[in-house]
Amino acid sequence: MTAHSNTATLVHRAREFATQAHRRIDQRRKYSKQAYEVHLKAVADLVASATDDQEMIAAAWLHDTVEDTPATLGDIEREFGSGVAQLVADLTDVSRPGDGNRSVRKAIDRAHTAQASVRAKTVKLADLTDNCRDICEHDERFARVFMVEMAALLEVLREGDQRLYKKAETTLERCTKRLALRQGPQTMPSIGEQASDLSEGDREFAARNRRALRLFMRAFSAQDIAEPLRSFDAEFDADRIADYLKDRGRQVAGLRESGHVKGYVRHHDLGDAAGHDYMRGFMRDQVIEGDASLADVVLVLTRHDYCFVRVLDDIAGVISRGEMQKPVVRMWLFGFITTIEMTLRERTMLRWPDGSWTEKITPSRLHKAQSLRDERQRRGQECELLDCMQLSDVAKILLAVPEERVAFGFDSTAAAKRVVKEMESLRNNLAHAQDIVTHDWAQIARMARNLENLAKSA
Repeated sequence: MTAHSNTATLVHRAREFATQAHRRIDQRRKYSKQAYEVHLKAVADLVASATDDQEMIAAAWLHDTVEDTPATLGDIEREFGSGVAQLVADLTDVSRPGDGNRSVRKAIDRAHTAQASVRAKTVKLADLTDNCRDICEHDERFARVFMVEMAALLEVLREGDQRLYKKAETTLERCTKRLALRQGPQTMPSIGEQASDLSEGDREFAARNRRALRLFMRAFSAQDIAEPLRSFDAEFDADRIADYLKDRGRQVAGLRESGHVKGYVRHHDLGDAAGHDYMRGFMRDQVIEGDASLADVVLVLTRHDYCFVRVLDDIAGVISRGEMQKPVVRMWLFGFITTIEMTLRERTMLRWPDGSWTEKITPSRLHKAQSLRDERQRRGQECELLDCMQLSDVAKILLAVPEERVAFGFDSTAAAKRVVKEMESLRNNLAHAQDIVTHDWAQIARMARNLENLAKSA
């Protein structure tokens, strides 16, 4: 096989990998509902118009894979090599919900982009251009936020391909003119405040709901599930480290320099040289504090094979997706699903205190709930009819009301339906002791991100 066919195969494999990864979670474009590969192809075509660098074009296809699907940067490296993996790492946001509000997180991600390679910046320009077109056409309100953020990003992308930079700049100017964007910074309304006509009671509920979620989500932390990270001096023989890891069924160990853990090695990388010859550095978004939330752990593991935990200024623990099967994590997941379900029922009773919510459900679903209530009462279990309704039914009734969707942090009925469907799937797998990492990882990651955002104070 020639070198040319090898590189051509790289792009083909990247296209197939990315397309299948996004299809497996049924990801679609937010506004048009087109298959997500429509966006990926648009970005790849823009990059291909500026360069024949096959790694860059492959990275264009893969640029959202780590953020949005169960694939990690480790998976990308194993499939496509370190060059493509580094490009995708440069294109992947590093901020976490726990870092602060949207403005703070965007500043962190912008600083990460500023340090990216020129090649990665070229791919980022293509991504921004296609996203700007889509958002400007379909969502005027969010476009006003996005374009301010895009303008700030362009300031750190000047090293990218000049043709694509000009195209991104022109696209932004065209959209700015189209929407008559006012000069000056603008911020995105916080969750629970998107609608100016929210009643005082609804605003109070939104704030109380965020506080309750925040308290619950902080009840468990990274150090509650981390495994101790055994570390060795960097000069230690790699084969002896490999033997240690094999004997104990571990995949990773830390390496020390001057008494502190400075990097790590993976069992399958080790050979017969010194440990430091196989050392990998910690990426900024791969290390969290011991008291970080489990939501932060989830988001790190969305990007990386390993999440490292810092305790007392040194890396002392490691978490892989395997640890996400632990009882503490399952309790956490089940707990916040139950919290959301109870809150939905409470809001439904408050909005329709006379029980008229029954008029908004189909007769067959209502009959099923009545039969369940009758059976419970026959057994001496007092309960309300609403308590016998399925989560999806209660959510369908309540979240059809725009003010309620806003109070819960949803910007559309479709978004609300998707989250509720994911919660039901996850709850069923938790209840039946199923492998939630294999079956529900993408849902867990999206829910963790949404819940961290929802839990923030106004």
